[in-house]
Amino acid sequence: MIIGLGSDLADIRRIQKTLDRFGDRFVQRVFTEIEQARSERRKERAASYAKRWAAKEACSKALGTGLRMGVAWREMGVANLPTGQPTMILTGGAKQRFLSLVPAGWEGRIHVTMTDDQPYAQAFVVIEALPADHPQPPYPTRG
Repeated sequence: MIIGLGSDLADIRRIQKTLDRFGDRFVQRVFTEIEQARSERRKERAASYAKRWAAKEACSKALGTGLRMGVAWREMGVANLPTGQPTMILTGGAKQRFLSLVPAGWEGRIHVTMTDDQPYAQAFVVIEALPADHPQPPYPTRG
């Protein structure tokens, strides 16, 4: 069952201006180490950060909180499964909110899709709950 849905559209030019103005201070405040490592390797660095920005916004909407109620930027991080498929790693207040949404006896899954086409980056996040005995591929967990 779907228990959360969020989407966001980010302007890559705006992220580029923010990177130019605030540089590492912005990157450290918003993005996890995994996101930074992935984005810094990209030729289109700003587009990579913009997709991850959009995914965080979409995730906060799927959690039903936005960036408040104990949910912070670095508590949501885009990571990739062994298949390459993106997902979100949650920690702190974001993880607590996620766990509160999942019914007892069910397992929560977070599905993420991201894309960019200059000058925009877009992300969708779906939070799903499945019965705990439902066979699933392994998903990364941290925190």
